[in-house]
Amino acid sequence: MEKAEKDRLLEELMIAYGDELLRLAFAYVREKELAKGLVQNTFVKCYENLEAFRYEAQIRTWLYRIAINECKDYLKSWHYRKVQVKDILLHYRFTTSSVEQKVMKNANDQELREMVFSLPPKYREVISLYYFHSLKIGEIAEVTRLHVNTVKTRLRRAKQQLKSKLEEGENDGQKKG
Repeated sequence: MEKAEKDRLLEELMIAYGDELLRLAFAYVREKELAKGLVQNTFVKCYENLEAFRYEAQIRTWLYRIAINECKDYLKSWHYRKVQVKDILLHYRFTTSSVEQKVMKNANDQELREMVFSLPPKYREVISLYYFHSLKIGEIAEVTRLHVNTVKTRLRRAKQQLKSKLEEGENDGQKKG
């Protein structure tokens, strides 16, 4: 493949899938700038390996696989674990927030997002890919390299956990009211 053709194809892929991959990476790392860097790494790896892509799968699922691996590698890294401890300590030190900040938050979306992020990673991953990225169960299985039945089970369990969390929130709201 010629350099000009590779450059053109990469540009098309970045336009077509850049936002999707950014949302996917953000679902893993929960930090916008870091997610952008991981997506950039994804496209670098894509560019370097375009000749190796055999079109046995859709290019979208191949990109998702690269992005997921980038995110998982980062989450396993020493740097991430060190930053996490520091962030947790800072969070407990500065837990007060202004009334203005609380009012500005969109409560329902924020609560749902927090509930999804509070799920264990294996459940958060399938929920995110299914609902936020509109992948079919078969595509999720391909991207995550899991069996279809495992994806179905994780999706069902994730939904059950979210339902429980929603019901707990409603019960807490009724107790306060």
